[in-house]
Amino acid sequence: MRTKTGTPDAPTAASGLAGKPDHFLPHIQGLRAIAVLLVVVYHFWPGRLSGGYIGVDVFFVISGFLITQQLARQLERTDRIALPSFYAKRARRLLPAAITVLVFASLATLFVMPLSSLTENVREILASTFYVENWILAANSVDYLAAANEASLVQHYWSLSLEEQFYLFWPVLLLGASVFAVKVMKKRTWVGLIGVLAVVGLASFALSVFVTATDPAAAYFVTYTRVWEFAVGGALALLPRLRPTRAWLSNVLGYGGVVVILACGYLFDKSTPFPGYMAAIPVLATAAVIVSHHRAKPWDAGRVLSIRPVSFIGDISYSLYLWHWPLIVIAPYIPGWGLTTAHRLALFAFCFVIAWLTKRFIEDPTRQWRFFTTRKPRATLIGVVAAMAVSSLFVGGAWAVQQPKYDAEATQLAQTLENPPECFGAASGPTDGLEPIVPLCENPELADEIIPSPGFGNADRPLHPECLSTLNDASVRDCTFGSDDPDAPQVALVGDSHAYALMDPFVEMAERNGWHLTTYLKGGCPWSTAPLAGRDAFAISCDDWRSDLTAQLEAHEPFDAVFTAALTDRNVPGTDEDERMAAIGYAEAWTPVFEAGTPIVTLVDNPAWEDDPNKCLRTEDASACTMPRDEGLAEFDPIAMAAEGAATEGRDITLLDFSDTYCTAEECQAVVGGANVYRDIDHLTRTFAFTLGPFLERAMNEALTR
Repeated sequence: MRTKTGTPDAPTAASGLAGKPDHFLPHIQGLRAIAVLLVVVYHFWPGRLSGGYIGVDVFFVISGFLITQQLARQLERTDRIALPSFYAKRARRLLPAAITVLVFASLATLFVMPLSSLTENVREILASTFYVENWILAANSVDYLAAANEASLVQHYWSLSLEEQFYLFWPVLLLGASVFAVKVMKKRTWVGLIGVLAVVGLASFALSVFVTATDPAAAYFVTYTRVWEFAVGGALALLPRLRPTRAWLSNVLGYGGVVVILACGYLFDKSTPFPGYMAAIPVLATAAVIVSHHRAKPWDAGRVLSIRPVSFIGDISYSLYLWHWPLIVIAPYIPGWGLTTAHRLALFAFCFVIAWLTKRFIEDPTRQWRFFTTRKPRATLIGVVAAMAVSSLFVGGAWAVQQPKYDAEATQLAQTLENPPECFGAASGPTDGLEPIVPLCENPELADEIIPSPGFGNADRPLHPECLSTLNDASVRDCTFGSDDPDAPQVALVGDSHAYALMDPFVEMAERNGWHLTTYLKGGCPWSTAPLAGRDAFAISCDDWRSDLTAQLEAHEPFDAVFTAALTDRNVPGTDEDERMAAIGYAEAWTPVFEAGTPIVTLVDNPAWEDDPNKCLRTEDASACTMPRDEGLAEFDPIAMAAEGAATEGRDITLLDFSDTYCTAEECQAVVGGANVYRDIDHLTRTFAFTLGPFLERAMNEALTR
């Protein structure tokens, strides 16, 4: 996918990698090797190969070529397609290794992964078992909170699911085209096949371009935006004249195609509109390599792509693809392990070993198992049902064992919040953003406590997801809480997901103090007029949301106080002018509220981590899970700059700064006063947010009295 923030974060290898197809073309194994290495290196070192996700598209074209070639030959020989036999053969090639990794993922969910990942892992293992993982991810990709989740163990199965869906409908489509050609087109089967392939391919490409522009997060996963890539491969199978007869032209296409594929892997990144029109570049490059079949000379592209070391990687590419991702996800949770450079290199090598073992002892034997190959296809299909049942039983067992623990953690956490211990979380000091806490509050009983536990921290999130507009949703969701008395103080909570992280304490404050609280929240979209980088669908939805928010704030009777917070994007500030414009964006958005006589309370953004600190806390002592203060805290915070400017102009604004609560003079901590601060790299846990509540409440009450 490109990371659950709407960018490809978990691309996968195509399921059609297993085994050698009829009329085997050796150089295609080399193409598979390039594709799988792009994906695997991208996942191990995403910063070094930012476009490695295009390896998936290479696999899709290969699968379209091989499957269409196989089906077309069968039609040519028999005027029919033996669907049960085709499906049985696909299942024998693909299911054993896939189910093996799914069973492993279920065991890892039970014994290794944190409780917080239980729901995502169980749901996605089941979805992968029944080949609908791509649709589950498409549904979750529009959810900003789901987008921030740690990737599941089997997220990469989305492409396997998509390919299986292709295998289900593609032979039926070709068979229907053949029947139509025989009855209507006077047996011109080839023309019928090409016609159907062209219509389906062009329609899918048009949808891919349109949906990528309007809903890029979901477009990456859904089947109909990818079918055209298979269709390009299918065209190569049905148009053999496209293959060059001259060696020099074959080499130009072969080497040129490889160069273009590698260039895309290096130059593309998460901002590339994908899989729309940009996907045509690696897809057509893959097609060029496929047709470069000449192998007469040692330097011919087809020959070079067929050399043994390269073809070996192609041979194990399916298993390599299946194994590499769950091993990457698990690694940070293994005591004494992690993802340092040395660990990554060792794990990278191990992936090849376990992939070869899987190919040698699972893929090949089960594909050739006489118990199934000598019987009718229904025997294999019964085996498919049994294998899916086994996977379901394993993941169901993991759920049955872990769910009571999950519920117990949630109950214990609720009890802690009802009666928090002394000096818990932000109450330990040293500052509340208004004045220092002197002396520091210390509770020896919290010295070894981490609440919520590192295994549950990622699940400790706000309770009102319906109040957060997500990704491409431009609607302003104005949720209301607290008192309905017409004379109740009117309070607004406005901002992005960092404001949303404080929502539950604000709801409790409203109910306790008799406020009428209205929330206006959109993930990734701060309350500012500064435009977001790029003009993709999300940026457009943010602009629309801001415009509607301004209208709603103007239409609402003046609020008595407004609180706002936002993520400080550490990737944006560059020149002094960039910083100035970012601050001006907030100031311009706040101006109408100030002019209505409403005070604003805001705060300096909390630190952000390079990786989720909960991973460190599960394997290390809390004292080891820190980062330098100058790396965690943003060098420039536009909200703070805007607030200081507003105060200079005499505006009624309060700036809270909890930086010294999160960090000492040298380092930022993952645990403060026994409280686990973060549920991911930059969002506060719901528990820690509640420990900030008394300080936020005092600031809001002081603003309301003004």
